[in-house]
Amino acid sequence: MVVVHGRDAQRGAETVGEIESDGGKARFVAADLSDADQVRALASEAGEVDILVNNAGVYRFGPTVDIDDASFSAHIDTNLRAPFILVQQLAPGMAARGHGSIVNVSTFAASVPARGGGIYGASKAGLELMTLVWADEFGPEGVRVNAVSAGPTRTPGTAVYGEAWEVSAGTVTTLGRVADTDEIANAIVFLSSPLASYVSGAVLQVHGGLLAIAPR
Repeated sequence: MVVVHGRDAQRGAETVGEIESDGGKARFVAADLSDADQVRALASEAGEVDILVNNAGVYRFGPTVDIDDASFSAHIDTNLRAPFILVQQLAPGMAARGHGSIVNVSTFAASVPARGGGIYGASKAGLELMTLVWADEFGPEGVRVNAVSAGPTRTPGTAVYGEAWEVSAGTVTTLGRVADTDEIANAIVFLSSPLASYVSGAVLQVHGGLLAIAPR
């Protein structure tokens, strides 16, 4: 059973339908991850979870002087506090059962400065550090915790920036293009699966390769 989370019930129903058409089972639980109480309610309604993927995220770009309190809080609450609460609520159950996998979706902007992406990158850098902390805390009970550091990826969220963004973003990778969502998802599936049974506390770089600095 897959528990699908989101804020949009219609999109959630569509995702559930796709899973079920492939022979799986799924249900949708609505929650606003910027609200701590709703995150706790989500964890409670999800019940026993063997695999937790923290993939929700907020990214609003702008220079430091233009980031107001609301934007700052949106990044921290959704990108860092929500995964913290979900792990806090769900990982102990995994530990009690002696197995589980948690995958946190991060970004290469957590370790490489992105112009206008300071608070976004900082919130994800915090998530990467917590990945290492949680691997230490829950590893002895058989729970693996890892992160995927994604590069620029073509998503419905990035589509608002247009084709120019895609072309520009692709130039910062050695492969010269942005990723498809399936390419990020495949890395998440790997870390969630028995194929990664001895992988924990890792931040897997899935960013298409970073360009080398060219000396003048």
